Amino acid sequence: MLSHVFVGTADFDRSRPWAGWQLPGQPRPLFLVGAPFEGGHAAGNGQMTAFLAPDRATVDRAHALALAHGGSCAGAPGLRPDYHASYYGAYFRDPDGNKLCVVCHEET
Repeated sequence: MLSHVFVGTADFDRSRPWAGWQLPGQPRPLFLVGAPFEGGHAAGNGQMTAFLAPDRATVDRAHALALAHGGSCAGAPGLRPDYHASYYGAYFRDPDGNKLCVVCHEET
């Protein structure tokens, strides 16, 4: 169900530049701590829950449904090769501003 959870930090000396946790020998789920991609204050900024989708079409549908129900786009569906070659994700904020992601890690 979960792909990964990201928690933002603004004090790398205190929390390290980047930290993560995962089960040995398993790629998911991940728990990550790092600087918010949007910059700015970390509390409530940079936190994101990413839900695992079985395919890219599900990512597309989830993003469209989120926007249809009052969410706002924080990153249209598409490949994000900076993460890895098959990372296909979409980002949105719910009406309260919580950042969510739906991602497929499978090749087409």
